[in-house]
Amino acid sequence: MAASLHHAVPKLTITTAARPESRKRPTFNSVRCCAPPTTTTTTDAGAQRITVKNGNDSLDICRVLNGMWQTSGGWGRIDRDAAAEAMLRYADAGLSTFDMADHYGPAEDLYGIFINRIRRERPPEVLERVRGLTKWVPPPVKMTGSYVRQNIDISRKRMDVPSLDMLQFHWWDYSNTGYLDALKHLNDLKEEGKIKTVALTNFDTERLQIILENGIPVVSNQVQHSLVDMRPQQKMAELCQLTGVKLITYGTVMGGLLSEKFLDTNLSIPFAAPPLNTPSLQKYKRMVDAWGGWNLFQGLLRTLNKIASKHGVSIPTVAVKYVLDQPAVAGSMIGVRLGLSEHINDANAVFSLVLDEEDVNSIQEVSKKGKDLLKVIGDCGDEYRRI
Repeated sequence: MAASLHHAVPKLTITTAARPESRKRPTFNSVRCCAPPTTTTTTDAGAQRITVKNGNDSLDICRVLNGMWQTSGGWGRIDRDAAAEAMLRYADAGLSTFDMADHYGPAEDLYGIFINRIRRERPPEVLERVRGLTKWVPPPVKMTGSYVRQNIDISRKRMDVPSLDMLQFHWWDYSNTGYLDALKHLNDLKEEGKIKTVALTNFDTERLQIILENGIPVVSNQVQHSLVDMRPQQKMAELCQLTGVKLITYGTVMGGLLSEKFLDTNLSIPFAAPPLNTPSLQKYKRMVDAWGGWNLFQGLLRTLNKIASKHGVSIPTVAVKYVLDQPAVAGSMIGVRLGLSEHINDANAVFSLVLDEEDVNSIQEVSKKGKDLLKVIGDCGDEYRRI
């Protein structure tokens, strides 16, 4: 299996093949959490920040997160000084939550450079709003306390922080229950103050339930979620609403496919559309193919463009707002190409956009014409585990 979590996406030619292991449908009423659902939800649809919480663990984040997968290669060379300058501009604009991973190239190191500049060059109130969320994606080896500690210390050193704001844990192979050992060790490190909150990335509903039943207080699960990929709303969101765990979403603008750039284009004609020349564009084009194909996707883009024109915003802004309004969603990711391009205005426009009933109905009308990706791919994260 590929080393990079986001790069390890199959061609999605599987339809309803059996999963690598037998699964029973989760029975949500059996979940026993450490505490009643206490994740903060906002009643203000335009709120810029939200607090994710489980028991005594809590972290406030910006609802639009800056995703740093694009620093890992494939999008262009990253100049570290220019990247840090760009991060400062995002933070100054209120977009002060950054999402990265141990395997996203220099992402954690860039955050370390950035956070030190914040400490030196910005007032304390700016530093107080900055959040660095990272991921640990280990190989399926024995999860001893010393091994877990060693890897978390690497991230702490690279990010130059005494305590990680959030550690989002990924596990490749569910047949190996070592993920429970790893999470228990991560919880121990949280109790020591080396991690503020423990979370998940790309776990399915069944395993999230098992983790909660084992008394591990995770605050969120980061999953792929967009207007094309609505799988999180079919099972995952129900469990999250029952337990208080929140969703952080990525792929929400599908690497840029959900934008004016691809409106009224024909990929079957050479040079009639922008090239799919980044790993994210190639990945999410496969999702479009699995969902219903390019012609149906064009219908979705035309609908979004009409709504965007009505509100004076962009297609990506509408796409992000629609997902942010879904049950259990705390925040949505927009990838940042630091030092190469910026989307600060589009991102901040999300907070003032209100989609009315007509907007929502028109989006749902075209969205329901696509295939049920839960049947095509499986539950959240299954795209990384299909053989």
